[in-house]
This record gives sequence, C-alpha cells and structure tokens, in this order.
Amino acid sequence: MSEHRRKPPQPQGGGRAAARRGASGAPSGRRAAPRGGSASPSASYDHPSSTGPSGSPEEDRPWGGRAEARRAAQRGGRRRSAEGAGGGRRGAAAGAAAGGAYAAGHGGPEKKRFVDYPRAHKYGWRRWVPSWRLVTGMCVGLFGSMMVAAGIAYALVGVPDPAKTATAQNNVYYWSDGSQMVATGGETNRQIIKYEDIPKSMRYAVMSAENKTFETDKGVDPMGIARAVFNMAKGGETQGGSTITQQYVKNAMLDDQSQTVARKLKELFVSIKVGRTVEKDDVMAGYLNSAYYGRGAYGIQAAARAYFDEDATKLNASQTAFLASVLKGSTYYDPAGSPGIDPVNATPEKNRERATKRWSWILDEEMKDGRLSRSQRAEYKTFPKLQSPRSNAQLGGQTGYLVDLAKSNAVKNSNGEITEDDLQKGGYEIHTTFNKNKVKKLEDAVKKVRKENLEKNRKVNGKYVDRHVQFGGASVSPKTGAIEAIYGGEDATKHFTNNADVTGAQVGSTFKPFVLAAAFKDGVRDPEGPEVQDASQRTIVSPKSLYSGKNGLKIKDWKGDIWTNEKGKQWNQTNDGKQSYNRPSYQIDLREAMRESVNSAYVQLGMDVGLDKVRGAAKRAGILDDSFADSNYPSFSLGTSDPSAIRMAGAYGTFATSGQQNDPYSVTSVDREGENVYRHEAKPKRAFDTKVADNVTDVLKTVVEKGTGTAARLPGRDVAGKTGTTDGNKSAWFVGYTKQLSTAITMYRMDDNEKSQNRKFLEMYGTGGQEKIHGASFPSEIWHDYMAQAMKGQPNEPFPTPEPIGELVGATPSPTPTPSATVTPSETASPSPSTSESSSPSPSPTETCSDWDWACKNENEGDPGGTDTGGATDGGVTSTPTDGSTDDSGGPGNGNGGGLFGGPDK
Repeated sequence: MSEHRRKPPQPQGGGRAAARRGASGAPSGRRAAPRGGSASPSASYDHPSSTGPSGSPEEDRPWGGRAEARRAAQRGGRRRSAEGAGGGRRGAAAGAAAGGAYAAGHGGPEKKRFVDYPRAHKYGWRRWVPSWRLVTGMCVGLFGSMMVAAGIAYALVGVPDPAKTATAQNNVYYWSDGSQMVATGGETNRQIIKYEDIPKSMRYAVMSAENKTFETDKGVDPMGIARAVFNMAKGGETQGGSTITQQYVKNAMLDDQSQTVARKLKELFVSIKVGRTVEKDDVMAGYLNSAYYGRGAYGIQAAARAYFDEDATKLNASQTAFLASVLKGSTYYDPAGSPGIDPVNATPEKNRERATKRWSWILDEEMKDGRLSRSQRAEYKTFPKLQSPRSNAQLGGQTGYLVDLAKSNAVKNSNGEITEDDLQKGGYEIHTTFNKNKVKKLEDAVKKVRKENLEKNRKVNGKYVDRHVQFGGASVSPKTGAIEAIYGGEDATKHFTNNADVTGAQVGSTFKPFVLAAAFKDGVRDPEGPEVQDASQRTIVSPKSLYSGKNGLKIKDWKGDIWTNEKGKQWNQTNDGKQSYNRPSYQIDLREAMRESVNSAYVQLGMDVGLDKVRGAAKRAGILDDSFADSNYPSFSLGTSDPSAIRMAGAYGTFATSGQQNDPYSVTSVDREGENVYRHEAKPKRAFDTKVADNVTDVLKTVVEKGTGTAARLPGRDVAGKTGTTDGNKSAWFVGYTKQLSTAITMYRMDDNEKSQNRKFLEMYGTGGQEKIHGASFPSEIWHDYMAQAMKGQPNEPFPTPEPIGELVGATPSPTPTPSATVTPSETASPSPSTSESSSPSPSPTETCSDWDWACKNENEGDPGGTDTGGATDGGVTSTPTDGSTDDSGGPGNGNGGGLFGGPDK
C-alpha cells in the first residue's frame, strides 16, 4: 500500500477513549499526560506553535484526532482566557471527570432519591435546608390528608336531636344518716316548644346579643375557632362556639362534656354539618329549647315560667331581652344572685346591676339592628319584674336552702371536678352533713318565736313593726366543721336568700371575743415603743386587766393620743343606754366588760392591741376576708363586719376545740355512675394556742352564767356564748357553743321582702312587742330551744380549766369591781395610759353618768358621741366620731346613715 494511503498513526493522546481514560485517572483540575510524553499538556497548550518530531504542529497536538483538533482550535481563545483566569474551566472539567470516575467505581451513574433529604449535593448546613420542591410537596400532602380526614369526620358525625337534649338525670341528695333527702334535677323543668311559639322578640334579642349574622352565616365563625384553639394551646380557658349554631351544638352534645381539643373539633364538624343541612329556623328553635337560663330552667318555656310565671308566647320584648341577658351566665346575671358560688361577685346587688346593664344594651342593639323601633324601645325603661327563683314544691321549706348550700359546697371544694353546669345536667349522688332531726328542731324553734311574738299587722307609732322580720341560723360541729343544721328562711320557694349563708347583717358585739383573743395572743403595744413592735415589746393581757367603762369615753390611739378621723373628728364611745360602770374610777376588768358587753372597754382594747391584730384573730378563727368591714375605724372591734351565721358558728367552734380551726362544710362526698367524684378531706389548722382559746371560752361562760346571755343557759351543761346588737337596732345575734355543737342565730328586718332593688335594713323598735330587740331576747330564746333539743341524750362535756394567761394591765382593782350604775364612795387610782383616761382622784362635774343619775352632769350632754337608742344592758356599735357636734359621716359603715358605729348591743 502506498505510503500516502496509509492510515496516520494514532496520537499518543489516544483520541476520545484516551481522553476519557485520562480524565478518569488525572487529578482534579489537571489534564492527563499522553502516554510516553514528557512534555506537559499545559506546555503544548500554552505554545501551539511548537512542533513534534515531524515538524507538523497538527500531528503533534496531544488531544487526539482531527475533529478534536479543530474543536480545540476553535476554543483556543476561550481556553487561553480561562487559563489566564486560573484554569477554572479545566478544574470544572476535572471535577466532572472525578464525579464520573466515582460513578464508574460504584457501578454506574448515581441514582436519584424520591425524597432528596438531606440533600445529596449540598454540604454543611445547606444539606439540611429543604428545597422549595420538598416544602411544597409536604404542604400539599398535609393539606390533602387533612381534607380527607375532614371529609371522613364530616361524614361520620350526626345532627343533634333536640328531643334528646331535653333529657337529664336527677341529682339525689342524702341526709347525714344516708337516707334520701330529695331527688331533684332539670327534667321536670324542660319543655320543647315549636319555632312558631317562640316570640320573635326572643329570636331578635339573641341574634342582636350573640350572633348578628346568624341568618346568613354558615354556622361557624373561623375567628372564634382560632381564638379557642389559641387559648387552649397556651393553656388558657377553653372557649365555646361563638355562633348560635355552635352554641346549640355545644348544648346538644350531652354524651361528651369534656373540654378537650378532640371535643372542640367534633363540635366544629357537627356545626358545619348543621349549618349546611339544617334550616335556620330549626337551629334557632333547637338553641332556645336547649339553652340553660338558670334557676334549673332548660329551654325558653321553662325559663319563662321560672322568671315570669308566664308562657313563652306571652313574653314581651323587655322580658325576652332579660332572658337573652341571663344566657351569658345565670351565676352572674340572675338578680337573685349566687352568693353560695361566689360570695364576692355574685351578690344579688351586683348581679342585678350587671343584668340591668346587659338588658338595656340588648334592647339598644335590637334598635340599631332594625329589629326594634325607636318607639318600642322607649316603652321599656324599667327593668322587668321577676318572681321568686324557686317554684319546685320539692324544694319548699328548708330543703331548697340545703340543696343550694350543698351544690355551692360541691362546686367550690371539688377543684374544678364538678361545675355548676355539671350539676344542672344531673346524675350525681350528693351525700351531705345535714342532720335531719336537727334541721327540723331548728326550724321548729324559729317558728315558735315567730308564732308567739310576731304579728304582721302590729303597728307602733303608725309603722308596721313586725313585717319583713327575718331569722337565720346555723349549727356546726366544732370537731369537724360539718354543718349539721341551718335555717335559711320561712320557705325556699318564697324567700330565696339563704339567711344562714349571706345576709349582710352586722354581727355587733358577738365580734368582741375576737378582740379578746387578739389581746391574749398578741398583747397590747408599748406606748413608748416604735410603730411596729414585736412580741417582746408587747404585753399579753389577762382577763383581770382593767379598762374604762365610762360612757362617752374619748378613744385614744395606742400611744395615748386622742384618736381622730381624716376630718379631724374625735371618737366618743357610748355604752348601751349611756351607762357608765364603776364610778368614780370607771375601771372594769375584761371579764366583766364582756359579761356586760361594755363598748368603751373593748373599743379601747382593740386600739391598744391593733385593729390589724383583731382582724387577724377573727380570720384565724374562720371569718372570711370578704365579710370584714373597714378596720381603720375604732368601731371595727364592735362588729361592723357581716359574716354569715355559718361562719360565726364555725369561728366560735374554734374556741370550743381549744384553738383547732375547721372550715365549715356541707358535703362529705359526691358520686356519679358508681364512681367517686369528690370526697371531703379534713384540713384542721391550729388557729390559737390552747391557753388563748380556753381563756376566751372561760370568759364567754360568764356571759351565759350571769351576764347578757342568761336566756341561753342549759342546766347541767357547760355553755359559752355572746350576745350582739347593732346600731339602730337593725340586727341582733346570739352565738354560743358546747364542746359538741356551735350555733349562731341572727335576726334582722329588711324592707319590702326582697322586692326592692335597693334593700335596706330596718329598725326593730317595737318588734315582737318589745321596746327594742337585743341578742338576749329572741335570738337567745331560739338558740336555747333548739340546743336543748339538739343536745338531748348527749353527755355533758365540760370545758377545760384554762391555764393562767397574761399580766394585769391597768390600775389596781377597786374593792367592789362589780358593775354598778351608782357612784362608789371609794376613790380609786385612775386607769393606766392603756385605758385612755386621764387621772382623776374624784368625780368631776364633767364626768359621764347614767341617764337616771340626776346628781351627776354628763360631760357630753347633748353630744354623746353615739346614737342614743334607749336603755339596755348590752354594748353595741358606736355611731360616729365627734368633735363636740354630731358627725353624720362617721366611719365607713354599710350605707346606713354615716356608719353603724353606735347604740346598744345585747
């Protein structure tokens, strides 16, 4: 073959295959050297004019065939530029070659993953950042899954049956001996009515108040749902549905009353289904027929009967606006109040104020929404008249009061396990502490006094004096705190305020034992000491300590300076009947001052001890904070506070147990469907040292044995107690105890028998045919008659003999220390500074005297400093501070003409 037709020899570079092999074997970023070549590829690349052995540059190029050479020539300019820039393109080519080599070494090209996470070709933190494709895919998948789940849930839930929402079980209440007291529930107070029978005004009222877009919305409120989810997520209170449809669904789901996310989601799906499949008229009727309106009434018809004693069809726009108001929560919008549930915020006064404001607002909203004309709105300016909250005959007599007390006890003490709404739905067994026999005996004792002494048509000075008289009572076991009996009023279906629980009646001198307990525990302050004093700077007093029994006594602060109020008015403390004791010294020891209920002595004692310490002693004994009056006034020691009969009985029980305090309670356990839901746990607390409590009891024994409380004596039994009457003769008390039982009895008058919006306490002058009412009269009589029966058959348990306590505070006792309204011939040293009386070796023309002592001129004649309420023998609450003229403003009081700080107390 001719030379010129011979195939030219292959370049040492080996063509394309060689290039590939070179790429696989060359280090990253460098070109492989040709076989047998000594010159570097870079040298040839850098000097294209250099020749090989043949002198032909084209044949000696290291890249392979002609085609490769042509492509190389075409890229020459670009390659030289890239080389000048640092060989980046060659580095990239080498990197690609290295990747190819890796793939070849692992059996071929790398396989793509379905989910590229962590990301394969990223390094460091970038490997863990998902791509937008991955994020989008996940969102689409999650949304699709949720749509599928929502569709399944929507298909599975059903639409509520209004008939089933009107069924509920009874609650069964048991006496302390296990026998059934009453079975009561909502089923007798439920009745479904047709949509056509529901007044338009009722439908309009709830739409204007709760869901203005009801007629056009889809049954759910996305924003309301978002708020509910947010609150639950952050651990806050759960929220119900915000639309009428959601509220109806919530009421209808009786099978599950839990407050969980799962239940809320179920409510949501049911609401959506109801909104799409149920007519608006049916939803509205279902809601109004299933909602709870308070007073045991479920549904509009039951509510109309409970509040107005009318059929729902006859309700006017004012009445329906009120019913729409109470749907917000009967505990705080029923004007009857729920003091057993919340004694601070759910009082009748506060509830009526809230209900009135919401009632008026709803009517205004109806007018704005075009559902009520301006002329119709103008017709309703007066809050509608309501009837008594109880009409169920089963709850007549004392039963209604007992049930209410047990319900409130279960709700307050179960730590959220039982709610008021739970009890309304029924199915609970409530075991109470109430003793059936004692409840009956206490009611009989009150009825006896009422029957024998009160006549509704009796008049004194043209006024009916026996009308609107109320009694209340409570009997508590000191050893456990169990409430064994109460008297709440004449009939729970007619008088709905429980007089044993919350009345607002001040306790008067029955508060003085707490002053004495504070003096025994904390002592009186050193008048020469600093403002804040520890125990070492105080002097514990003894029952024999002496204080002034002078009428019109100028009360001094603990340093001995005359006390004045913020207006600069001083305080002249009167005693009952303006009576002074033990002249000329006026000294009386604390035992006898308690026995005769001498105001001046105990007001000054309270100032010397510190009214904060007096308040602390009462609180330790069991009095609640919300019942205390303002403790910045001297009269605080005389009982301007208004604890309930239950709390007073419990607090005195603390003295009966030698200082061991037990909170009163009325429910021992609650069961539902065979499972225990709540059980009372005793939590006794040490309130006072034994020595302190026993000395208080010993002093209170003398009140019953030979003082103002002799009407309460029980032959053969140790009894301790105290009488009390308040300024204006508006309330009277007796609280007494044995070792086994502590009982408090209260009596008061309140205007208009609960029908007045602003009820006021009335004076009891002439009531029961008596000139005035004292704790020593009807309250003591009731206490005696009841306790004689309640303690029958039980052994006498004597009170312990107290250990000596404290030091003698005051001057040496007079040889004749017994109280006397006549002038004693002996001269006695004046009281110490703690009695707040200046030295006077003999009577002076300015001394205070008894009303009937013509030989002695009263230094405060014409200005006794307190209200003269007639002659009596029991201390009381001084009316006002004075500066030589009557100060009608006085202290804080309770809205009774400048403060209840004066007058008698027996």
